[in-house]
Order: sequence, then structure tokens, then C-alpha cells
Amino acid sequence: MAEDRAALPVNDLSENDAAAELKRLAGEMAEHDQRYHQDDAPVVSDADYDALKARNAAIEKKFPNLIREDSPSLKVGAAPSSGFTKVQHSVPMLSLGNVFDEADVADFFARVRRFLGLGDNEPVDVIAEPKIDGLGFSARYEAGRFIVGATRGDGQVGEDITANLRTIRDMPDMLMGPAEDVPDVIEIRGEVFMTKADFDALNTSQGKKGAKLFANPRNAAAGSLRQLDPKITKARPLTLFAYAWGEINPLNWDSQQAYIDRLKAWGFSTNPLTQVCTTVEEALAAYTAIGEQRAALPYDIDGVVYKVNRLDYQQRLGFVSRAPRWATAHKFPAEQAQTVLEKIDIQVGRTGSLTPVARLTPVNVGGVVVSNATLHNEDEIERKDIREGDTVIIQRAGDVIPQVVQVLTDKRAKDSTPYAYPSTCPICDSLAVREEGEAIRRCTGGLICAAQAVERLKHFVSRNTFDIEGLGAKNIEAFFEEGAIKNPVDIFTLEKRDADPDNLTPLKNREGWGKTSAENLFAAINEKRTIGFDRFMFALGIRQIGQATARLLAQAYGSLSALRSALALAQDRESESYADLLNIESVGAAVADDLLAFFAEAHNQEVLDGLARELTIEDFEAPDTDSSPIAGKTVVFTGTLETMSRNEAKAGAQALGAKVAGTVSAKTDLVIAGPGAGSKLKKAEELGVEVTTEQDYLVLVGKA
Repeated sequence: MAEDRAALPVNDLSENDAAAELKRLAGEMAEHDQRYHQDDAPVVSDADYDALKARNAAIEKKFPNLIREDSPSLKVGAAPSSGFTKVQHSVPMLSLGNVFDEADVADFFARVRRFLGLGDNEPVDVIAEPKIDGLGFSARYEAGRFIVGATRGDGQVGEDITANLRTIRDMPDMLMGPAEDVPDVIEIRGEVFMTKADFDALNTSQGKKGAKLFANPRNAAAGSLRQLDPKITKARPLTLFAYAWGEINPLNWDSQQAYIDRLKAWGFSTNPLTQVCTTVEEALAAYTAIGEQRAALPYDIDGVVYKVNRLDYQQRLGFVSRAPRWATAHKFPAEQAQTVLEKIDIQVGRTGSLTPVARLTPVNVGGVVVSNATLHNEDEIERKDIREGDTVIIQRAGDVIPQVVQVLTDKRAKDSTPYAYPSTCPICDSLAVREEGEAIRRCTGGLICAAQAVERLKHFVSRNTFDIEGLGAKNIEAFFEEGAIKNPVDIFTLEKRDADPDNLTPLKNREGWGKTSAENLFAAINEKRTIGFDRFMFALGIRQIGQATARLLAQAYGSLSALRSALALAQDRESESYADLLNIESVGAAVADDLLAFFAEAHNQEVLDGLARELTIEDFEAPDTDSSPIAGKTVVFTGTLETMSRNEAKAGAQALGAKVAGTVSAKTDLVIAGPGAGSKLKKAEELGVEVTTEQDYLVLVGKA
């Protein structure tokens, strides 16, 4: 059974078990990605997510022939609020990968060495610095003067908080020091936070005024920095640490430590606990030492960040879709508390997934009062024998719903009975089925299930997609119940239908609305009639198509019409179009199946036709790679690379605007063949595809 297989150590898995486990893990992680990235409602801790990711990696390491390409990406952040002017980050503000134990830290060092092609004895210095639990910022300076400040947002676009940042005493208006040490342009990045003492004082003041109390210092800092009125921010005791950069011209230092020294000289506060470590053992010692000081520190931290110190190494390592390869966060253990699990509720997601959530007697965990906890899935409930009425231990790691880690069976009532997981959907009463190898049970109701339709609509207008102001969850639910909005096209025809003379109850006359609010909603909808192709693809809410995969699909096909034509041909699994689809990074057979199923559904085709009539869907705009000789070309690396690792070569080619494929076809433009090249080289010669050596390739792209 799946639950038995999930409990097996990786070394005990057979090849069939491993294949099924990889499918289960991909499905469960995709489900969590949906809740984290799309629904803005995560139900597992970062630690749990990374545990799934680590198990997936371990299985792939043992069974490399079973490696799937549909693993989910990491979260950067949330899209900017509509209340602020938006700022496009010239260099994305990415998130960090996480590690949780000594073996993970050692593996991080090993991965860096492997990518760089370094020997075991060649040193890789890292900077270890406390991970501040605050709100990330980016401050742009031109000729040394502070010009504009922004939040992280979704990593690509943030909120303009320039006026608010200016009120913080630690934010220099001009960079100090010699002019030759100040770049013409630099985006200085760091974390805004509130000290524990200032947080307590603020809550005391809030209590005296009868105002809302903040749950913790991080929420207080975030709420204070994101005030529309800078005077409120100025009245709040905020501070900051700087530690990173975005765009820069010129870059005139060679290490992370040198940059930290430069920050101090410019007048920024940097964390005094930051230190250089030369070995895994030194990094772990720094983690332990910082952890021992955690309770006594005047500010909250939730781990330690390790960054490769040498900048030439950082540049070679580059990034994955959501995080740098040269940095990771070593999280502290989660905090725990004891409470009573009063009830188990089943929530239905937009893909029909049935997710159990524990309703708890409210309890304080690490300074935050929580009343809900994730139960993951029915296997987890059965494995831990979780029942309604149980006394449980819960733990919280990060700003997510906590998890139940243990049932105190000695406190269980004698008349307690095991929880019976529903086999039908609690919303539409349709059969809920669970496919072999999957961890999630799903409602089969599809379009007749109100939960799925409403959740899909909520996702469509959410902050990471169309981001329509005034069309939040409550209004979507109300319009759906009334029958005014049943599918995405209805959103953009709402104003026209509302103005119909036969409409006896126009929006302006309904309870809770008025002429101005109705006009504002229609204006907000009309403002979003133009959208980028990659963002549109993500908005469709196709299972397993997260932001990163949506962007890769947009890059591969360029436009919606081209994608629809290609996918129509790809419905034939023996076609070249299907092979091309599988050749896209992150698109394995499972992702392709979900994508093709969506585009094969007649109802979805009608919705797409309707949206195409109502919207301007902008073709994907690739990065400016005009000077790149391989921009837009499909390249394949084969054989042994001698001056760079395969990952480094792939990342470098993609940065130059090329598409990197895993197989050679008639559409391949260039094959880079090293010693030991075999079937791919032979295929290239048969097809007449241009073949070059690694050295000639490096000369071609200006890297020799």
C-alpha cells in the first residue's frame, strides 16, 4: 500500500516502489505548491515540504533512471498589494533553499563543489549570518543617492515603499565614503525588522488605545513598513540590516565579506554575528553558537544563512528558477505546544483535492496563537491514528498552519473512535477517488463542484495572476452564488451584462455596493485586460503548472495561439509535438498529461476562446540577448565537459537566451560534444545538426 511504501527507507525500496513513491511525492508536492503559490494558504511547514523534497532527491539518487521532471519549484513571495505603486525589480529578489540538519549542510557544500568541478580538498569559504525574521527590502541608489525602495513582492515586482524606508534611521539617504567606492547604480537589499523590546512597547501602546495587537515582531514590522501613510511608519520603531545586492554597476569587490565591509563604510547596519567559515564543521559551529544566543538576541531569527564567499564562484553557480545555488538557509527546529484537536474538517481545493485540517483549541506557539493545523492527507491521519477529541502536540515552523506531530494516546477518551475519511466530496457529494501512487483523494465532480469552480476563480483573480482590485474571495463567492460569474470570461463581460436594460438589479443598487464602488470594480477589471502570456498561463490554474513552469511554457511557445496549435498536435503521444513538449525543462509525462487534458476539454477551449476575445494576451518577451550568438537556438550538451559542469553549462546557455534540450532532433541547432559523446552525437551527424567542441563553444559565446 502507498502508506506502507511511504514509510520505507529509501534503501529498502524496489524499483517499482521507487517509481510509485516518486509519483506520490510529485503529486503531494504539487498540491502543496498550489496551496503555497496559488491559493496563498499553505498547510505544511517549510520543514515538512523540504523533507518531501529530500526524500524525492534521495530516491532519484539511488534510481537515476526513474528521475521525473515535474518536481515543483520554491516560493519566492507574494505578489504586491494593489494599494501600492508597483516596482519592477531589475534583478529578481529570489528566495533561499533550506537545510535542516548536519547532513544537509555537508550536502550543500558537496553540491557547490560538484557544480564548480572542485576537488574534495579545495576550500569553499562561506559567510554564515543570522536569518532575520522580518520583511525583505531593496533600496536603489544612483550616484550614491537613495532613489526608490521596494518590498520583495513576488520576486519580480514589489511595492514602492520609498517614503516609508526614508523614515527608518538606519536607511542612509546618501552613501558615505569615497566617491570611487560608490557604484553608479546599486540596489542594496536586506531585512527590516522590529526588536522584541520595541514590539512589546508597541503592543502595550496599541492595547491602551484599544487598537489591534500584533501577533509577533515580524507581523508588526511588515504591517508598519507597508502603511500607505508614511507618518504611521515613522511613528513605529523599525530598524534594518543590509546584506545583499541586486543590480549593480560597476561591481568592484570580490567577496561577500568585502561587500559587508563596504556596507558598513556606506553607513548601513550589518549583523555583527556574521562570520566567514572555511569548512562544514566551522559552518555548523557558527549555527550552534548563533542558536545558543537566539533567545537573548534583541530581535527574532529563524535560522542561519550560508553564502559562498567568492563572487566568481557565485557567478558561476548562478540560480535555479527560484533560488541561488550559492546560498541556503539552515533553519532552527520548530516550536511545539500541546492542545486539543476538536474537529477534523475537509477542505476542497480548486483541483478537487480533499485536504484534512484540524480545528484546535487555540494555543500560543512561539508567540503566535494558532487554532488550525494541517493533517496532510488520509495516510497521515491513519498512520498517526489521529482522532477528533485527541490531545495532540503541534509544532510551528514559519508563517504556515502548524502540523500535528504526536497524539498523546494516554489522554484519549475511552469512547474514542478512529476517524473515517470521507469517500465523497463534502461540497457536491460526488465520489472522491484516490489514484494508485497518489497521496491525495480528489472529488470527481469537476465543473459541477462549486468548491472547485470558486477556487479556480479565486486563483484566476489572485495577486500572482490577474490581481484584480476589489474582486477578492468574498466577492467571487457572492458573484458565483448569484450566477453572475461562473467562469473567467464572465469577469470581463460583467460590466456589459450589468448595463443591460433588462437587468433589474444592477450592481450599484445591490446591498453593500453603490455607484462609485461598482464603477471602481469595472475600472479595475478593465485595467487588467492586458496580461503577459506567462502570467496568463499560470492564471488558468492547470494542475502542476506553477509560475516557473508557466514561464518555461511561455518561453518555449511564445504565444497562446502557438501553444494551442502545438498542444493540439501533441495530443498524439507519438508525434514530434509531444516530444517537443517533453523536451521543455520541468515538463515530464505527468505534467504533460495534465496540460494536454486541460487543452483537450471542450469547455476549457470555449473559455480560452472567450478570454482571447476579451483580453490582450501579450506574447512572451524573452530577455534581451541581442548580442548572444545562441539566443533563440536549441542546444544539446553531450559527452564529458572538461572546463565546466553540465549544470553550469546548461545554466550559462539559458542565461544567453538558448533553449537547452536533453535530446537531439531536427529542431536542434547546435550540439556541444565532449569526450565520450555517443548516441546524441551520432544522431546529430545523421540529421546534419551542427556539432562543435566545448572549447569552440566557449569561444563562440565569449567565455574562452
